Amino acid sequence: MLLMAVFGSALLYNCEPDPDSLGQQLFDKDAANAHELALPIIAYNINNNDSIRSDALGLLATGGSTVGVLGAFKEGQFGMQKASYITQLRMPASFDFGDNPVVDSVVMVIRTPANTADDTYYMADKVVAPGAYDKDDFPVGNDKATVSIEKKTYPIFKYGKDGDAFKSMKINVNEVTSFLDAGKTEFTRSTASGVTTGALLGSGVFDGNVSSVVINKKSDNTPVFEAKLGFRINLDKTFFQQKILDQKGKPVLQDAANFTRYFNGIKLSVEENDGYLFQFSPNDMQLIMYYKSDKTVNGTVTRSRETINFDLGSNNFHLGQYTYDRSTSALGNAIPTFTKDGDSRIYLQGMGGPSMGVKIPDNIINDLRDNFKNNKAAIVGARIRVYVDMNNTFVNAQSTAANRKFTLTNLPYDKDGKMDYSKLAFTSDTNAGFPLYYYYAKKDDTPEYYDIVVTKTIKNIVEGKDGTPTLDPNDPLLFNLGTFVKNPQNNGNPYGARYTSRATDMNRVVLIGSDSSNEQNRIKLVVTYSTANNK
Repeated sequence: MLLMAVFGSALLYNCEPDPDSLGQQLFDKDAANAHELALPIIAYNINNNDSIRSDALGLLATGGSTVGVLGAFKEGQFGMQKASYITQLRMPASFDFGDNPVVDSVVMVIRTPANTADDTYYMADKVVAPGAYDKDDFPVGNDKATVSIEKKTYPIFKYGKDGDAFKSMKINVNEVTSFLDAGKTEFTRSTASGVTTGALLGSGVFDGNVSSVVINKKSDNTPVFEAKLGFRINLDKTFFQQKILDQKGKPVLQDAANFTRYFNGIKLSVEENDGYLFQFSPNDMQLIMYYKSDKTVNGTVTRSRETINFDLGSNNFHLGQYTYDRSTSALGNAIPTFTKDGDSRIYLQGMGGPSMGVKIPDNIINDLRDNFKNNKAAIVGARIRVYVDMNNTFVNAQSTAANRKFTLTNLPYDKDGKMDYSKLAFTSDTNAGFPLYYYYAKKDDTPEYYDIVVTKTIKNIVEGKDGTPTLDPNDPLLFNLGTFVKNPQNNGNPYGARYTSRATDMNRVVLIGSDSSNEQNRIKLVVTYSTANNK
């Protein structure tokens, strides 16, 4: 069983860690002398063509829930990034419009997930709660009553620009005019080339806050209405009158297969090209149609208020659509120069941006094998040390060190030299339950850096697996932003190496790669080994 600790947020340490437990006994009672080598290795950018699987199987948070990303953000290293969201919707399982139905209003509610130990979606410590107030003549069913209304407002967690100039973004809701066929590849990728849109159904200016509302009757304090944290957008009631209510009794409303071809779906996007990105909960979104209709009971006709709650949940097709403009960015200029022989700067970005490949030169592996064979030098610890280019890495105002997460797997290629994601696998260290990496904050002239744990991986390549002479191949490794997704039904252990949060990870970072002009901070393999006394 894989240890749960490996797959959550990385374990963060601000002091030099002890050698990994593998080989720890070699330090006991002065039984051995410890030595450390810092060996230059090859780091290179992997251009993913700004495309990633971002349907429901890709839109994942650390805990396994579904999340989406909306917004836009532009900065000099990675250029412009824009995130939109596309979904189907369905009629409820049962409904009765009554006679002469007329729409009063239609509202879409975008909700954030609940904060977890792994992920922050809204700033719970910055709540604005002015207190409850009373309102007379509030509609309760077909009556009116005096109610008490309490509203609380929370800032969402933003990734991008901060401050009043970028506080608000305009969110548009458009009708989707193409059938969303989940079986077609183009409808599983973030490029979403086959999705077309039509009428603008509504817009709302999002000010970066989500609110909750609780309404109780004053007379007996019974609840009248409760809304979880969210942001509401008014939609075009004429469109829904014609699209839904005027189709009463027709086959297009009678089953999901007909309806999802008649009303293909909706797309959420922002108008701006710069601002911030934020995450929301697709399965908790609501689209509510309020209307009035005639009801006949015992021969008496009354005009009543009714609602239809459309189903936007997990039964529907979901897709994150991401667009990029790299034209004037450092990454855009660097892409033509990417080489597997090593890049001096590594551009890591979630949501389909570049990955990092790591290759340990064969001559270094051969030297370690010779040292092991001739000098009985047993590897005690091995880490890939990679430094952050702090002059070029965006610092998000609301982020902490733990917000930036990584995954490490093997890097499998098919016969054509392309990555074969179906063959991704955990490293030997991950399978053994070691932490993925350690983080070190900036100290004096030393920039931030990460030590990626590869002790067992390197031992298997250099010394053989489990004491046998069989050596693992010296294959490259794949380093990505995001985290392995936990399976809540399996004690928080991961679903597998292919299931990560990379499609929704909003982070980006510039790392110092194979920079021969910066030997001190270039990427390296740090190996701690021991030899017997007096050897």
